[in-house]
Amino acid sequence: MLPSVLVTGGARRIGATIARSFGLAGWHVVIHHKDSHDEAEALAAELPTAEVVQCDLGDIEASAAMIEVLTARLDDWRVLVNCAAVFHEDTVRRLDPAVFEEAVTVNAATPARMAQVFLAGAKAKGGRRVIDVTDMKIANPNPDFFSYTMAKHAFDATVRMMAMAQESTADRIYGLAPGAMLPSFDQLPEEHLKSGRMNLLERLTDPQELADAALFLAEGWLASGETLFVDSGQHLLSLPRDVLFLARE
Repeated sequence: MLPSVLVTGGARRIGATIARSFGLAGWHVVIHHKDSHDEAEALAAELPTAEVVQCDLGDIEASAAMIEVLTARLDDWRVLVNCAAVFHEDTVRRLDPAVFEEAVTVNAATPARMAQVFLAGAKAKGGRRVIDVTDMKIANPNPDFFSYTMAKHAFDATVRMMAMAQESTADRIYGLAPGAMLPSFDQLPEEHLKSGRMNLLERLTDPQELADAALFLAEGWLASGETLFVDSGQHLLSLPRDVLFLARE
């Protein structure tokens, strides 16, 4: 019997890299998507054992119900990777209420609720792991993408809070904080090549590095509540704006 992992937002971009890496490492992968059915099915077909689930994470109760269904069915569900997120622009000078509501729901409230249901009911050999993908902005914020950044800070707080509340030391909650890796928002390729090197190592960080970190955390070697930064040192720099805009200046 293979251990199972659910990767939210696992059909595309970084989520797909994480899902693929778990699959090739011998895990049964549950690939979640909102509206990327074709990409999710294509990825599942590549892996030795995988399945696809669909849910709009903007609906907290539907998302919790999805986790309950999986907890009843999966015999060895060890890892939940909360990777899905929305990334829309508003600024520190003008918060957009609709952007804020969606960001807080999808990027913080829903994954926290899913983690609660997972930890309460999932059957797992050797303990359960929640891996919450946050952002290097939790250590190095800037005024851009205001609601997104607020939501990621709130989500980061849940890592330590939930770690403190676990009765079993076998269960671990981790944060995983990436920096600039793939083109984001409306970036042009040449802008991405410039912005992606705005870190201490002056290099593009490969999404595979984040996937490798997720596999490492799945083994539970670190104390619960810890966060790994995978950003080539981007969080150690003080940047006045998001690298997207710095690349255009």
